[in-house]
Amino acid sequence: MAQDLKPSDCIASDRIYCALDTVDVGKAVRLARTLRGKVGGIKLGLEFFCANGADGFSRVADAGLPIFLDLKFHDIPNTVAGAIRAVAPLAPKLFTIHTQGGPEMMRRAADAAAEEAAKHGHTKPWVIGVSVLTSLDGSDLHAIGVSDSVDTQVGRLAALAQENGLDGLVCSPREITLARNATDDAFKLIVPGIRPMGSAVGDQKRVMTPADAVQAGADILVIGRPITGAEDPAAAAQTIADSING
Repeated sequence: MAQDLKPSDCIASDRIYCALDTVDVGKAVRLARTLRGKVGGIKLGLEFFCANGADGFSRVADAGLPIFLDLKFHDIPNTVAGAIRAVAPLAPKLFTIHTQGGPEMMRRAADAAAEEAAKHGHTKPWVIGVSVLTSLDGSDLHAIGVSDSVDTQVGRLAALAQENGLDGLVCSPREITLARNATDDAFKLIVPGIRPMGSAVGDQKRVMTPADAVQAGADILVIGRPITGAEDPAAAAQTIADSING
């Protein structure tokens, strides 16, 4: 998979990271093997890692696909840097932290990722900031004391993330353009809330089709249930890639 994904130089399947929303290591490994060559990588989240730890991560990684480790670190800067040092030997392709942890936390996270990658002889992982969770909308933000709109908050956090050394941002499809307007083209946009035409929305409030998201400027599409819940996950992933190609 290319280190830098741009609309003009990346095949469609490389943009797809499949979210394996399971704590069953055997199931996760089988899905990863099935999807090899059909997607650009696999996303493992907090539930999976809490249940299975580094060993579970390594078993899935052995299937041969890059791993997006989505743990959304959010703590004081020293603790976040320490957590990154702890997972660095696993060599994930990218991992997440919460941008609302503030500038120093982001800088310390980026520095720790670079230092540990050099120490272990790995390619530096992308440190990706989480902006506003896709399960939240404006009323949710207001309930927790954020008076700005989702759009304003995402734009602010995108700019802050790039200013403080992060490689990209997680944002919903509807915020792709405003996040890109707040950053430059080297900044990666990682986009969940992707649903092929006709798929159930589920718990995502801000969604878009794969083709529309790529056209808007998404670098990586995070897609779970439309692939993992399909009778033939590999065929479902291929159909999604074909839809991106038009």
